[in-house]
Amino acid sequence: MIRRHGSRPTFALWMLVAIADAALLVAAAGALVVVVSAVILAAGVAGVWTLQRRIAPQRESVVRRRA
Repeated sequence: MIRRHGSRPTFALWMLVAIADAALLVAAAGALVVVVSAVILAAGVAGVWTLQRRIAPQRESVVRRRA
């Protein structure tokens, strides 16, 4: 018996492949969101740390005369 192209088992297989592709795309997008969020969070922490760091007041240099 010869099956013609596009039979139900073939269509079901391609639907499973399409669902797997969609799942992989969602997982990749989720991983990308996590990485981007981590970078933004790290940049924010670094910015706050830089702004809160106090610059030590510079002393005026005292010139002493030699006796």
